[in-house]
Amino acid sequence: MSTHQDLTGDAIRRVLDNQRAAYLASDAWSAEQRIERIDRAIGLLVDFQDEIVEAVCADFGHRSKDFSRVAEVLSPLMTLKQTKARLAGWMQPEMRQTDRGDAWVQYQPLGVVGIVSPWNFPVNLTFGGLAGALAAGNRVMIKPSELTPATSELIARMIQSVFNSDEVAVILGGPQTGQAFCAQPFDHLLFTGATSVGKHVMRAAAENLVPVTLELGGKSPTIISRSADFKAAVGKIITGKLHNSGQICLSPDYVFVPEERLAEFVATAKEVLARHFPRLLSNPDYTSVINARHFERLHGYLQEARTAGVELIELNPAGEDFTGQAHHKIAPTLLINPGDELKVMQDEIFGPLLPVKSYESIEDVVGYINAHPRPLGLYYFGADPVEETFVLNRTVCGGVTLNDVIRHVGVESLPFGGIGQSGMGAYHGQDGFRTFSHAKAVFRPVDGPDLMRPPFTEPLRQMVASLIQR
Repeated sequence: MSTHQDLTGDAIRRVLDNQRAAYLASDAWSAEQRIERIDRAIGLLVDFQDEIVEAVCADFGHRSKDFSRVAEVLSPLMTLKQTKARLAGWMQPEMRQTDRGDAWVQYQPLGVVGIVSPWNFPVNLTFGGLAGALAAGNRVMIKPSELTPATSELIARMIQSVFNSDEVAVILGGPQTGQAFCAQPFDHLLFTGATSVGKHVMRAAAENLVPVTLELGGKSPTIISRSADFKAAVGKIITGKLHNSGQICLSPDYVFVPEERLAEFVATAKEVLARHFPRLLSNPDYTSVINARHFERLHGYLQEARTAGVELIELNPAGEDFTGQAHHKIAPTLLINPGDELKVMQDEIFGPLLPVKSYESIEDVVGYINAHPRPLGLYYFGADPVEETFVLNRTVCGGVTLNDVIRHVGVESLPFGGIGQSGMGAYHGQDGFRTFSHAKAVFRPVDGPDLMRPPFTEPLRQMVASLIQR
């Protein structure tokens, strides 16, 4: 069946039924068979790397080709290679302690896994999920984003070139297809996207009691401690914020700065921008906002803040005029102490806008973070171990990078996922293998008295009585 069509719910179900039938008709894939399929995915990233870069650039209007090669080719390639190297060990039964026989956990494939991948890293987040699902021995169905049509079409063509449709299939289409996809009775569903959409995905999955992993994002706070290397911190925050022009679920969403260093933060941010991006409009390394709708959304945040009297500081080293441009580039902009009633402080920004909040005490910072939905990421810059421990122990988030931003997502040995409004469940590395596996409990008891079976003789009563004690 061609997966290049905008498929109906019934057609999607036929693909699922075909995959499930193939799964049930064969033995679970061995480590060698899983590795062979992972090798196919590795070959796709290597062989199609130039087409991947060009397709993503076309979908964004403009995106740094060097950044895309690292983010969309090298990063998922390394994930697949690390998965391949460690897979055999992950598959081994895990012995559990008991004095009544032998007990172990046996990891077995779930069956058919659905993956809904987003537009901001369309190849990376497709192949990252695919790595864990294939490692666990599953068949996989993928629904890539309709907002990156060139890349989604390429992903479909790539997958079809090396996988049978009963192994891995790609389902193309718009929001209605996406809704129909999420309503299927998968054995597990991985969704990456907005919190608002994640609620609909979870509701649809609940109809079939499909377990979900939701990677949703949120407003990830960044803290600059008074003990931090200030210039280094600002440099990492500003350049990290501008990865993909802020269109990253883990992008630093707002930053806390000691009140006495607010002016220094602004001045340093300008220096950093001028050094890394002396020009913006013609700069091949400065990425566009994905489309007109998101471009207008971001400008709406700026207009609302401007109307409310918030100080806006545009980081535009060459003083370029962004009106009438060919793409949807927005100049990086600092918003100084915006109020919580503004949308820029309520929504995940997903763009090159950075609210800056001055603070007096670290207790105030932690109190503010804890008064808001739990974020996907948190970033702390500082050299005070007591304060660092206080922040780590008193805040709850998906993950943390210390003295940098975003980078914990690249450590395959760490689980990646959110909590609360920023998501549920985790994947990457062994955690991904386990997410897409069923942990089957197996017990082989030794012969001995069974306290649950009659007849309940006096010796059994005495044994039970002897065990019931403090």
